[in-house]
Amino acid sequence: MAEGNAAGHTPFQMLVRGRRSIRRFLETPVERDKVLACLEAARRAPSAHNAQPWRFLVVDDPAVKSGLVAAAFSGIYSGSKFAARAPVIIVMLAKLDFVANRLGSRLQGVPYHFVDIGIAGEHIALQAEELGLATCWMGWFHVRKLRKCLDVPKKYKIVAMMPLGYAEKRPTREPPRRALREIVSFNRMGSEEGPEHWPAED
Repeated sequence: MAEGNAAGHTPFQMLVRGRRSIRRFLETPVERDKVLACLEAARRAPSAHNAQPWRFLVVDDPAVKSGLVAAAFSGIYSGSKFAARAPVIIVMLAKLDFVANRLGSRLQGVPYHFVDIGIAGEHIALQAEELGLATCWMGWFHVRKLRKCLDVPKKYKIVAMMPLGYAEKRPTREPPRRALREIVSFNRMGSEEGPEHWPAED
């Protein structure tokens, strides 16, 4: 396979390119085995010091979900109400490990639990894509009301939510992305060094 093709046309690359952030869902229930497959993909994610800080709260009971929507998407957070139509909402939590998260974050200035949850969440999104499901990363919601609504203990940090379901409509056009040469440097930032032929931009 030529270098240009290898960069953008492997089966995994095509899966990544096909993923979209979906905000219009069908009311079709999501099979439980597909939900579990997405969570299993997240469980396999790497994490700092193998701390595995993630915890996942799956909301698929309509009554509980209605309470979540009313609590978390009120007021200035009303723009997130699109998630109400998704049959499943996954709440992503972090249980902080002292060495990997608290001490490591303080010394390095990097909140590793956010990195870890990001990796695990993207595993969910990509597994969902492979299974024909749709997702959308969400960080805009009322954290305090969500915590109270779902009885989340304070030892868990609420990081994000991800609605999961079947898309009512999928955008066909891929969002514009920066060219690889704009975001990649070899050996030193701003270096002119690079491959003789960069992958074709599309």
